Amino acid sequence: MKLTHLYATELPELVSSVTPQPPANSTLQLVNTALAEELGLPAQWWQNNYLAGALSDPDFVLCRQSVAQKYGGHQFGHWNPMLGDGRGLLLAEVQNSKQQHIDLHLKGAGPTPYSRHADGRAVLRSTLREYIGGEALHYLGIPSSRSLCLFNSDETIYRETPETAAMMIRTAASHIRFGHFEYYYHHNQHQALQQLFEHTFIHHFPEALKSDNPHQALLRTITLRTARMIALWQAYGFVHGVMNTDNMSIHGITFDYGPFAFLDNFESNAVFNHTDQQGRYAFDQQPGIGLWNLYALSQAFSAFCSQPEIDECLALYEPTFMQQYQQTMLQRIGLNKPDSTKLAVLNRWLSMLSDQQRDYTKTFRQLSLSDIESSAPTLRDQFIDRVAFDEWWHDYQQLRTKEGDTNAQQLMMQTHNPAVIPRTHHLQYVIDSAKQNNFKPAEELLEAIKTPFDTRWDETRWALPPLTTSAVSLSCSS
Repeated sequence: MKLTHLYATELPELVSSVTPQPPANSTLQLVNTALAEELGLPAQWWQNNYLAGALSDPDFVLCRQSVAQKYGGHQFGHWNPMLGDGRGLLLAEVQNSKQQHIDLHLKGAGPTPYSRHADGRAVLRSTLREYIGGEALHYLGIPSSRSLCLFNSDETIYRETPETAAMMIRTAASHIRFGHFEYYYHHNQHQALQQLFEHTFIHHFPEALKSDNPHQALLRTITLRTARMIALWQAYGFVHGVMNTDNMSIHGITFDYGPFAFLDNFESNAVFNHTDQQGRYAFDQQPGIGLWNLYALSQAFSAFCSQPEIDECLALYEPTFMQQYQQTMLQRIGLNKPDSTKLAVLNRWLSMLSDQQRDYTKTFRQLSLSDIESSAPTLRDQFIDRVAFDEWWHDYQQLRTKEGDTNAQQLMMQTHNPAVIPRTHHLQYVIDSAKQNNFKPAEELLEAIKTPFDTRWDETRWALPPLTTSAVSLSCSS
């Protein structure tokens, strides 16, 4: 194991040293063994609750140089400079098997200078949701932070109600957010901003240094990655819930899971965050918000790029988003190479799902398992308007047949339409069990999401949509 502290040592003025303060009687409950092995972390950490105790020792290798990062962010469209790691600590970076530096970031280990009088804790409910959500998106092929381990505790903390404190360690290429650059730009701290850029170039985007204008190359890369990530969110029905710029990663990965959810019935304007009264971060608003956030970030590049250079980068967002979205969506219905006819059939399919309130994930899955040669597939029974379905099915059959190899199409569909996603009601079942100190359901769901496209899950509880489709309202509190 090779640990480094590059962010902490190279940018000392941008961090605050903070020693972790784990909740009382913390207990290691979940370990991502495969990820731990990939990172070359000591086996001892995961035995006999060793790591839980070690994180209370200031001299432990992960605690000696732990820091909280300072940043700002646009929250619901309004600039807020009073942000930073309020409950998170960057413990260290570890080199993985590809010699890449990966952050080890502890969440829920007590207050920092950026906690704004909060307790710096995280609750078991939200910690479990983030742990499972991050792994689920990873295995769906959507870029995301990863989950390394989770700790339960005996400590009670207060949010809307009394809850149990928990911690987790997550990993990412870095924890640098849009809000980092925004903070130093808006505070006219030009030297700090330049140092942050230099660190980012050297350790995360060295290829940008080969360009005539490295800053423009960096903005272009962030734009492309963000567009592709959000396109995949839209393709798989994922709603982040709180797309503030402090929750946006420069690496184009899904980050800071709060009131996230996957769609059940297909509602294009679905909102799950109960504090988002205006629907700013609704499902169908996410693509536009992604671009809005990039515009906010781009201001920090204005000293290094001309406005035309910035505009050139941001102009790549929409075509990149559309290319990724159309490609993925057509793969989900067994078609290749977008054209107007195929996209029209895709849009009619989505309209039927919306108009007849069909379950987004399950109906796509049923389509992927349907016999394309059948004149009346069992999928037809899912739709009240049979005439509309029959007309659509006829046109869809023709397209599939025209493309040729229907077996290859079927295989493609079955590897792009999951049987298992971490639905809100599944997560609630896992949370309720964990509150009773039973983490077996969590382990079962984590096992299922590792192979979300496998047919062995189709007849299990993890493939079932909720029995009712009442509105889901989730809290940001963690």
